[in-house]
Amino acid sequence: MIGEKQDALENNLFDSSNSHGWYGCMSVGRPFSSDDLSWIIKDQTTKDYIYDDLGEPFRVGVDSGKLTWTYGYYKYHLIGSTHTKDLVIYFNKDGTVSSYVFNTSFPEEKEKWKSREEP
Repeated sequence: MIGEKQDALENNLFDSSNSHGWYGCMSVGRPFSSDDLSWIIKDQTTKDYIYDDLGEPFRVGVDSGKLTWTYGYYKYHLIGSTHTKDLVIYFNKDGTVSSYVFNTSFPEEKEKWKSREEP
């Protein structure tokens, strides 16, 4: 069902006769909770634990010899602001988290994160 809605969205993105109410808006990726990332602990949290909590990564890759998983949610608007967020997790060879990077342009999340001192 989700795939059908995504296909309909992509096919009707610029169709002004669209009866679904989708005009110039498209989302890519899957929303994920970013309120509290303190559960991701360097050298302890495993790939399996990440997968169980966040599901299938949007992208996988490698950076300087470290496996990376990226969770992303990108909300594009034809008119107005585009908002994006991503969580890139770097893994050690033993499958534990080496480090991670989180970034967001969603206004409500930006406000929460700007004043934090820790994840």
